[in-house]
Amino acid sequence: MTADPVHAELDRLSEEAAAQVIAWRRHLHRNPELSNREEGTARLVAEHLRQLGLDEVRTGIAGHGVVGVLRGTAAGGGRVAALRADTDALPVKDLCGTDFASRVVDADYPGGPFPVSHACGHDCHTAMLMGAATVLAGVRDRLPGTVLLVFQPAEEGPPVTETGGALAMVDAGAFADPVPTMAFGMHVTPYPKGYVGYRVGNQYGASVLVRITVTGRQVHGSTPWQGVDPMPAVGAVLTGIGQLYRQVSAFDPVTVTIGHVEDIGRFNIIGETVTLWGTVRCAVEGDMPAVRDRLRRLAEHSAAAYGATAEVEYLQPVPPVHNTGPWVAAALPTLRRVAGGERVTETGATLGYDDVSELVSRFGGLYVMLGVQDATLGENGLPVPEEGGRGLVTNHNPRFYADDDTLVTGVRLHAHVAYDHLAGTLLPAE
Repeated sequence: MTADPVHAELDRLSEEAAAQVIAWRRHLHRNPELSNREEGTARLVAEHLRQLGLDEVRTGIAGHGVVGVLRGTAAGGGRVAALRADTDALPVKDLCGTDFASRVVDADYPGGPFPVSHACGHDCHTAMLMGAATVLAGVRDRLPGTVLLVFQPAEEGPPVTETGGALAMVDAGAFADPVPTMAFGMHVTPYPKGYVGYRVGNQYGASVLVRITVTGRQVHGSTPWQGVDPMPAVGAVLTGIGQLYRQVSAFDPVTVTIGHVEDIGRFNIIGETVTLWGTVRCAVEGDMPAVRDRLRRLAEHSAAAYGATAEVEYLQPVPPVHNTGPWVAAALPTLRRVAGGERVTETGATLGYDDVSELVSRFGGLYVMLGVQDATLGENGLPVPEEGGRGLVTNHNPRFYADDDTLVTGVRLHAHVAYDHLAGTLLPAE
């Protein structure tokens, strides 16, 4: 097969942009913003896209979403590649140990104050897509179609009283004109630096946020018999969650996690309510209704056993990220060209979630993982810490880190995938 000279040009421009991508990433890491508060990030992105002279730069979409429209001038089939990056940070302290670590505290965020950091790597995602915008704008005359550069807020989930995220961008019409013919994105992960992980089927699981409010009757701590203490019911719920796994198939993983507990009272007051906040994850979306029903029954009946009541609410459902076989097969030559064949590996499923699923399920395409840590692959195909390196640190951990020099691989992935799709070589078989 004859080599396409545009691929070499994409690589050259990516290398030229690498230093700026690292600078953007460090700026974003130092200045993180929580979901639906990504004002400074959106401003930085929009200013850069305008400087590139894109055909359109749309801002204020579903909060602080930004979409750049780059229409290629080469003759082609009118395909539209949507490249997506998420922009929000987490309420997690930054212990990554770099000189650009975040010291931001958001005192006004609901439930706060919170320390804020990019402990999930969205700073990398945003910087890599900004770099890809630079590269693709540099070959506009050789793009036979349109690229949508999608910078999405609130991937981690907006405050429960607000809307936001990928579905909100869809509902706001961000993808109505032009309509994508594929969507692509990636997530940095604790895999060896420069490795690309893919999976046919559910790359990420289905997810839903759960709020359980257990209500008793407030009373002085010295006279518990005169009220109804919600705490024993809460304890029964937390303990009973461990039995939910035995009530659905053991062959498809599920998890129910309570990550935050709120009570009302003090050391000598039995408060009236306790609220549990958590998440339900299912590797197979079809298991979600059964798990939700069983969790609701557990909460309501446990509360009733102690004379209390429980209300269970399910919020912000996210479908699984599903990569189909034809899309993966179409993309593998591109992934291998960019990363090297020996660095493209099939991964297992995870119970993480990502609302890029709203885009991939509508428009086709795929989502992959980009390794950014000091690791090697063991004989079982799983990452192991590299000797003398910084170890493996999972996303959402305060010590999560990403190798800056790997970001150029992400820039190249975005650029090559977009170009190959527009050129007609990255399309699923009929």
